[in-house]
Amino acid sequence: MFCFNQKFLSQTKSDSTKYWKLKSLYGLNGTQSSFVNWNAGGKNNISLIGSVSASAYFSKDQLNWSSDFNLALGGILYFDPELTNPIQKTDDRIDLSTSYGVKFSKKHFVSFVQGFKTQFVKGFTKPTDVNFVSRFMAPGYFNFALGTDYIRDDNFSIFGSPMASKATFVLDDSLSSIGAFGVLPGNRSRIEYGAFFKMKYNKVLMKNVEMKSKLELFSNYTNNPQNIDVNAELIFIFRVNSLFTSSAQWNLIYDDDINIRDAKGKVGPRTQFKSVLGIGISYKVENNKK
Repeated sequence: MFCFNQKFLSQTKSDSTKYWKLKSLYGLNGTQSSFVNWNAGGKNNISLIGSVSASAYFSKDQLNWSSDFNLALGGILYFDPELTNPIQKTDDRIDLSTSYGVKFSKKHFVSFVQGFKTQFVKGFTKPTDVNFVSRFMAPGYFNFALGTDYIRDDNFSIFGSPMASKATFVLDDSLSSIGAFGVLPGNRSRIEYGAFFKMKYNKVLMKNVEMKSKLELFSNYTNNPQNIDVNAELIFIFRVNSLFTSSAQWNLIYDDDINIRDAKGKVGPRTQFKSVLGIGISYKVENNKK
């Protein structure tokens, strides 16, 4: 009887997990710089970036459910008593997304997609600034869309929706009062309706070299639909061994509702670009889908 029950429980556990594919990657990158009588100049500093990236894919019969979870937080600590904010963040990201689809052909689904993005802590343009330009849920973004999804596998998918909404929240009075991030001055939120496109492509380029990419586009039907919001990400991971890695990451954002002041003092929409290069440690956890 004991043997029967043990076999039954083992079989049940196998049946409940065989439809799932789970991945997670934990990383910590850092640098340290110090200067003594350095003629070219520079400030002593330490830089650290921690990140967690996880994904879950469920596929059974006509149903497909995929979720992605990305967190990152890092910054530079300057050892300079003259700076108002000696800690300047270099990466700050909360990015969650999920998609639930029902198959209507071999690789095509009718899908409902949701997404949420914000950051953890206050952000300052310069270490000498007193006033912050962002914080948790200022801004915060929620996306909802119903459309069709082409899913080749868990590494490549294309989603398109003519029925999508984008909600922007600025839950800080000092920022919402000036109309930051596209909300009307004094308002704490803004909702847009339009079309949404999302493409995800991951690939192992060669041994120990992995690429991850994502592109999101949104067009507001009621306000300048030709001005398309863009959110693009490209990451290369170079694995030295099971523990040590280096990475290169580029992010590009354009949203014509966000006004940015340039070096000459002019205010208007700008293309935002970020590049992060790092060397550190990482740990990967993955199950094998049968």
